[in-house]
Amino acid sequence: MVTAISLLICLAASALGAICEIGGGVIIKPVLDSLGIYSVSTVNFLSGCTVLSMSGYTVLKGLRDTDSSVDWGRTSFLAVGAALGGLLGKELFSQISELFAASETVGAIQAVCLFIITLGTLLYTLNKQRIPTRNLHGRMVCILIGFFLGASSSFLGIGGGPINLVVLFYFFSMDTKTAAQNSLYIILISQISSLLLTVLSGSVPPFSLPTLLGMAVCGVLGGIAGRCVNRRIPSATVDRLFIGMMGLILAICVYNYLRFT
Repeated sequence: MVTAISLLICLAASALGAICEIGGGVIIKPVLDSLGIYSVSTVNFLSGCTVLSMSGYTVLKGLRDTDSSVDWGRTSFLAVGAALGGLLGKELFSQISELFAASETVGAIQAVCLFIITLGTLLYTLNKQRIPTRNLHGRMVCILIGFFLGASSSFLGIGGGPINLVVLFYFFSMDTKTAAQNSLYIILISQISSLLLTVLSGSVPPFSLPTLLGMAVCGVLGGIAGRCVNRRIPSATVDRLFIGMMGLILAICVYNYLRFT
């Protein structure tokens, strides 16, 4: 039953995330936390692996179909920063987990951080027409921005979809499609580095292999289904779904914080 619930959540979250072009990790992580069926570290690991499979499939498919909008010049440096940030985010999660005996404390910290990031994303989205964007090109700036994105997504176990898009909108003046594809590439690199550190350091949390494989498959299938829906509905509907999704995530973060504390 637990596995079935996890797979359904993963499938639905990945589909909704693909429709709103934010990825499924930002939904999977807080929802699984709210149910309390896994430890915080296991949720982080399962969510991260699901996001890795989903982003990996999408990036490779874009390269195969030659319709990729990845800005290799700048995004390669963003990815380098994201890989380094992914290592820091995972190490930060491990250090905080060791600092507090109760895993609930780590969950509460993550809930607060995700609430702040989601609220900032929502406020930016509602006001983005009035906010002038920038168009940065410096290599070191790209690495530093990527480092922040990789660290935050790895620590929170969310992939980074919404915050990645906002950063790419504001700092690099990317349109929605371009930002979404570049975000997936950044997520892929940061999640690979985070997973490698987890495996090499021997800190893989307990999990069920069928659940992991099933979530990875559901992440890919949900992403495919969501993108099909995204192409068939108006942009205004996508925007409303996105705002509604951000509101729901905020509410779940508040619930998770209260539950963990």
